[in-house]
Formats: sequence, C-alpha cells, structure tokens
Amino acid sequence: MTEVDIIGQIIGGNVGHILIREKGGKRLELGDLLVSREKDSSLILQVFNLMYGSQIPASTKEMMSGINLEKKPFDLEIFEPELRNYTLAEVRALARVDTTNEKLKVTLPKILPPVFNTVDLITSEDLKFLSKTESSFYVGNVRSGTKEIDVGVWLPSKDVFSHHVLIPATTGRGKSNLVKTILWHILDDSSVSALVLDAHNEYYGIQSAGLKDHNDAQNNLVYYTPNNPKDGANFLTVNLRILTPEHFKGIIKLSDAQNHAIRAYFRDFGEEWISAIVQDRTLTNANQFQQGTLAVVQRIIQLTLGLDLDEDRNVICHNRVFDSGSRGTGIADDIVRDIEAGKVVILDTSQLGSDAELIIGNVIASKIFHKYQSYKNRGQLENKPVVTIVIEEAPRVIGEDVLKTRENNIYSTIAKEGRKFKIGLTAITQLTSVIPRTILANMNTKIILGNEMVLERQAIISSASQDLSDDDRNIASLDKGEAIVSSIFVPFAMPIKIPLFEDLVNNQESKKNIKKKVY
Repeated sequence: MTEVDIIGQIIGGNVGHILIREKGGKRLELGDLLVSREKDSSLILQVFNLMYGSQIPASTKEMMSGINLEKKPFDLEIFEPELRNYTLAEVRALARVDTTNEKLKVTLPKILPPVFNTVDLITSEDLKFLSKTESSFYVGNVRSGTKEIDVGVWLPSKDVFSHHVLIPATTGRGKSNLVKTILWHILDDSSVSALVLDAHNEYYGIQSAGLKDHNDAQNNLVYYTPNNPKDGANFLTVNLRILTPEHFKGIIKLSDAQNHAIRAYFRDFGEEWISAIVQDRTLTNANQFQQGTLAVVQRIIQLTLGLDLDEDRNVICHNRVFDSGSRGTGIADDIVRDIEAGKVVILDTSQLGSDAELIIGNVIASKIFHKYQSYKNRGQLENKPVVTIVIEEAPRVIGEDVLKTRENNIYSTIAKEGRKFKIGLTAITQLTSVIPRTILANMNTKIILGNEMVLERQAIISSASQDLSDDDRNIASLDKGEAIVSSIFVPFAMPIKIPLFEDLVNNQESKKNIKKKVY
C-alpha cells in the first residue's frame, strides 16, 4: 500500500466502537466503508460517527477563539496544525474476509484489529467475495459514504421475495424509482412473478419511461387499466359476481350486524348479492335486521365500489372498473394464469378509492394463495414461480390498528403464512412504526431509504436483520437514491446507490454492463 492510500489509523476503542484518527488532508464521511488489512485477512469497517480531536486543551481553544472574535482579528497560526487538530471517526466492524484462498470466506468479526493499524477506503477488489447467483435481481451499486463503488448488489430473488420485503422511506427519497428498478429486473427472471397494485399509475409508464420499455415487456409484462388501454394493455374490469363477502374481510370496517347482513344477502342472492344490496331488494328474513343496518350496508357498498343505479334501476359503476353485466368474469383466472407463468402484472388502480383497490387486490391475491396452498398439498409447488405482491401504503392492511379492529385480511395472512407457499409481500410504507413487530420480524429484507422521523427510524432499526443501533444518523442523512439493504441474505447491512430508472431504460444493455456481484 502506498502512503497516499492511507486515510486513517486505529488508535483505540472497543468491539462495537473502534476509534480511528483521520489522516491530515483526507475527508471521512458518515457511512464510509474502510478496510483494515492484516496478514491473512481484512476487516471491513463502517464510519457511524465523526467528532473533533485536538491536542490543545478546550479552555485554550476557547480563549483563542474569544480573542479572535471579540478583539481585533489576528492571523491565528498553530504550530503543526495537522498534528494538533484532527478528526476522529467512530467505526464498527462489519465483516472479516479470509484472504488466504480465492474463495474469500466471509465471517462475522469477533476480534479487534491491531492498534495503530492503518485503514484505507474500500475498493472493488475488496468485495470480490460477492458473486452473482442464477436467479437474482439488482438493487444498486455498493456505496461508501456518498461514493459509488463499481460493484453491483444482486439479491437472490426466490429467497428474498418469499421472505417478504419492506421498503420504508419518507416522501421524495426515491421509493418509486427503487420499485421500478426491482421490477425491471424481475422481468428478466421467470422464477419470480409480481402482482403490482399501482395506486398512482406510475410503474407501467404511460407518458414517461416505465416497465413497458423493457425488451421483454411484450412477453413478460401484463398491464390492466380502466383508461382506454392501448398497445396490448387490458381493460381493468371486475365483474361484481366474482366478489364475495370474504373479499371485504379485513378491508372494510363492518359491525357484527353489518357483517351478518352482507352474508345474508350472499346467502339469499348468490352471485347477485351486491346488485341486490344496491337495488335494495328484500331479504328472506329481513325482519332480523334493523332497517338502519341495511341502509348503512347499502351506503357502504355503493361508496366503496363507486356504484349507483341508472333510470332503469340497473347497477352502474362510476369508475368503469366494476361491471354488473357480463364483462370481467374471468379476470381473476387470467391474472393468476399470468402469475403462474412468471409474469409481472400491473393493475392501474389510480381511479379507485383505497378500499376498492384493496378489494380488487384481495380477489386476485386470495385466488393465488388458495391455488398455491393446493399445489403444496399435492406436492406441485416446487415448479411454481415465487410470487410477490407489491402494495403501497402497507399499513392500510397490515397496520396494528387495522389488525386489532378488523378481521385478518389476505395481505396479513400472506405476511404471516405466505412464506410456506412461496408467496410474499413487497410492502412500501412511510410509517414502519404502525406495523406490528411480529409482522416486521417476518420481513427478512428491508431496503431502507432516508427517513428524518425519529420514531420511524427506531422502528426500522429495531426490526432490521443486522444490528443498526449505531445507524440512526446514517439513515437520517441518506439522500435521494441512497439506501441500506438489511437482509438475512447479505453478509452485512449493505449501503447502496440506486440507479436512476431512466438510465436503465436508456441503456437496455445496462444489465450486461453492470459489474454483476451478489452475495
């Protein structure tokens, strides 16, 4: 190593808080990855705190500053300034890499590096232990502070998506860009399929770059929208007859009496039960319900699904998504067939209210879940693709208040049991703190973007797969497009720089040009 490579020197500390003195003229950053090299191994370190150090007593510095500020300014000159004043960095050890053979075995660090050992910034050569698996997806390049290393981070698709993914961040930190990047690479992988509830109609790319621009979009991407679909897109039309009371379970807040009422309608009118409610048809045993209960049920169904009656008392839908005629009866079967074929299916739910969107997702997700349960029972699950269900504002269905005040819904069921059936959630949220710890613990991969809210950072840190107890400031300072991957499938919490999605679109060969590395 040449003198210019050295950025600091270890001077003390303990296992979790190693102290490094910064070399004069160098600039360490929060999140910087450093390497302490030894005879047969190297230790990867990360900066989590910076502070001032000085050989000049604090009282002397205060006096010198006071003279300079309050009296006539003078040219303050300190003898050997780089020796007298300096920066100290607190770092923690992330991983020890055995360099005695080409395999570069990675283990958790259990011993301290030698005192006075020099450290330098990590390079791509130090990350050779990363290697790409056959089925994996790209999330970004390794990041050291704000510096991007030319090593891509690829995660094992089947394992990651079946064990659930959480993407927590505040607004404007690049959640949508990250999700599009992930889906872009899923389109190359037939071993993983995705059902995407697109509440903002931003992933397909109607008026801008989107997944439709992928080379394999024609074969592997399916898009449903209620807005005059073009170029091979499909009408998002759900027939009211395929809805059952179970699809409202855990989504709509109903009293016991209201629940009994909709089930009574389903029992009396079968597939016509929703039309019967809207048209105010009479139940066989209507006297068991108060008239107010039936009126409230009618209002809830109409408002939730956007339904009304025309002049001839035919049921109509204001947003064209629901149909009481013959359209949309086979949409669930069609989507499940595409999911089983390893495709990405996007549902444009931007014209729907939150509850209606979740009900449509419930129809599809329930069918997938029950089919995969059946495949497992028959020993046929092994050859089916892993399914991830991408849902924004995840606390709507897996939030603590929702799960306490309503019945379990299909999304919470998948969060708790889906792993057994190769089905997982990709949950996007600004509010991690309102998701129960039992569900957070099941989400074994978290791609953490910037978050300035203390309570949310604490919830993220306490449920991470690695110890991020010293990363509070680091998470708060993450800029747009910067993230930390905490997962049981990476050797340590991996800082990454997420690529701009438009760059992937503009360079269709980027997946070949990226230096493909994965743990």
